Amino acid sequence: MTGSRLLAVIVPMFNEERNAERCVSAILPVLSHQLPSARLFVVNDGSTDGTDAILRGLLAGGKDFQYVPCERNQGYGAALVAGARAALAAGYEFGLFMDSDLTNDPALIPRFAERLAGGQLDLLKASRYVPGGGMEGVPLRRQLPSRLGNWLAARLFGMGLHDLTNGFRAVRLSMIADVQFRERGFPQILEEMVELKRRGARAAELPYVLTSRADPEAASKFSYRPSVVLRYLKYAVQAARVPYRPRAG
Repeated sequence: MTGSRLLAVIVPMFNEERNAERCVSAILPVLSHQLPSARLFVVNDGSTDGTDAILRGLLAGGKDFQYVPCERNQGYGAALVAGARAALAAGYEFGLFMDSDLTNDPALIPRFAERLAGGQLDLLKASRYVPGGGMEGVPLRRQLPSRLGNWLAARLFGMGLHDLTNGFRAVRLSMIADVQFRERGFPQILEEMVELKRRGARAAELPYVLTSRADPEAASKFSYRPSVVLRYLKYAVQAARVPYRPRAG
C-alpha cells in the first residue's frame, strides 16, 4: 500500500498510567496487520506516576514499539518534537500525532497512510467539521466553543482547513523537527500550524469523528480557560498576517 518508512505514529504521554497499555495495545495490531512498515513511537514526557513502568513492562513483554523517555516534563510541544526527531532519525517521512486516551480512532491510521502515499501533501488533518466528521459523547458545552473557535480560525488561517485545533494530524517530519515550540500545552497545535503555513505546507483534511475519552473516570486535559483561549486566538491572528504560498510538489 505504501512505501517503506512512510509513517510513524507518535503518541505523547504524561501521567497516563490508566491509558498507556490500552493505547499501545490498540495501535499495534493496526500497524502489524495493515501497515507493517509503520512504527509506533511513544514519548513519555517525564511522567511521575506509573507510566514509565507500564511502558517498560510492555517492551519487556514483547510489544514492538520505540520508547522515547524524557527525564522531566517539558510539555506537549516539546514531547511532540522529541517524537518527531526520533522518527525522522529512524528514516520516517511523516509523523501521525495521536492522543493516548484513544479519542483518536486507530482504525483511521491506514486512511492517513493512503492519502499521504502520493507525496502531494505535507499536512493531513483529521477534521470534525467536514462531511463525514463529527463528535460523539462530547458535551454540548465543549462542542460549542470548539465550533466557534474553528470557524474563526479557518478564516484567519486561510489554508482551506476547517478543524485547526484538532491534534490528530500527520505532518511531514522535516518541516517541524527543527522547530523550538514555545507552547507547553495544546495551543502548540496552532503554533505549529502558523509555522507550517509560513513554510507553505500543502494541506488537506480527513473526516473524523471525535469520541469521548475511553476511560470515563479520566477527565479531559483540555481547558477552555480564558488564558488558553487567548493563546489560541494569538496564533490565529498571527496566521492572518502570514501569506500562504503552498510549496511546489
